[in-house]
Amino acid sequence: MGLSKTIWASPSELIRAQQPENPVLFFAPTVLQATAKRFLAGFPGLVTYAVKSNPDEMVIQNLVAAGVKGFDVASPYEIEMIGRIAPGAARHYNNPVRSRAEIAYAVEQGVTSYSVDSHSELRKLAELVPVEGTEISVRFKLPVKGSAYNFGAKFGATAEDATAILREVAAYGFTPSITFHPGTQVNDLTLWEQFIGTAAEIAHNAGVKIARLNVGGGFPSHRTADDRLSLEDIFGVIDRATAASFGADRPALVCEPGRGMCGEAFSVAARVKAIRDGNHVFLNDGVYGSLAEMPIIGMIDRIEVVSPEGVARRGSKVDRIVFGPTCDSVDRLPGEIALASDMDESDYVLVHGMGAYSTVTNTRFNGFGELAIATVMRLRD
Repeated sequence: MGLSKTIWASPSELIRAQQPENPVLFFAPTVLQATAKRFLAGFPGLVTYAVKSNPDEMVIQNLVAAGVKGFDVASPYEIEMIGRIAPGAARHYNNPVRSRAEIAYAVEQGVTSYSVDSHSELRKLAELVPVEGTEISVRFKLPVKGSAYNFGAKFGATAEDATAILREVAAYGFTPSITFHPGTQVNDLTLWEQFIGTAAEIAHNAGVKIARLNVGGGFPSHRTADDRLSLEDIFGVIDRATAASFGADRPALVCEPGRGMCGEAFSVAARVKAIRDGNHVFLNDGVYGSLAEMPIIGMIDRIEVVSPEGVARRGSKVDRIVFGPTCDSVDRLPGEIALASDMDESDYVLVHGMGAYSTVTNTRFNGFGELAIATVMRLRD
């Protein structure tokens, strides 16, 4: 991936000037910083960015510039990067399973906040991590729906097990906290209420007053025209549910947005390689590239078609099957995509809301996957 040093007015300006042959990911720092400031102004606690969603250093730099002072890290690489770019920022190592070497590196780097979801991983931390000044959050899960997919299949203890683990955290002398992750792209406000209510029950049943409650990510980005939840609505629900569930024992709150923070700040332009017999569309980007998430959580419908001259196609929408560039038959976007009827070969399909899980999932399978990054003042004309 290459980053252009030129700042363009919009994607169409670059397309008109360069007519790029490879996919281009357009980044609008103003959009990212505006979203960060919404979180900082509205969330009733500490905002930490989930680095895994987009670890590009220019993203981290812009978040720091906007005032973000905490980061959710999941690996030694992310720990090192945040320590280098944002020295002094909080680093929460919330990958619940780590090797002993990874834990030793985190201790060496001064990390003092971890999460666990099992007795065995807690015992590992207890052997390697100083007790004094170290927070350990117990991660739990619930069998609920309301998100694009549930993270409970891999991580999280049951409420009963979490209660026992929390007691053990307190017995070791660590600062006890609780965390959960409601899933990705949450579309149901009551999900946070259910998780927060259960967190309070876990703390009560364990007989432990927790220091902090990390409400995870799940904050949705604007993927489709039907998306209705606003960040401010979510912040309000979290605040009210915490007050109602914990009362006088209310803990400090932490969140770790990824997609909800960076998703809106990027758009990708993929060129039309061919329209086979006027029907199937072949792009130079697909599920092995920046569009890897589409078959997993559904297709974004915020799409434009732009001519090589940077002019938007205005024809009526026609549903088409869309393939990526590789020779693998699974390299297909889900369902049929509504695209302008006057679309032509060599046009560009511009997909908005592409900041999360795009650069990090891009591969070079079949020799494709070269992805340029361009900075723009705005993402739409």
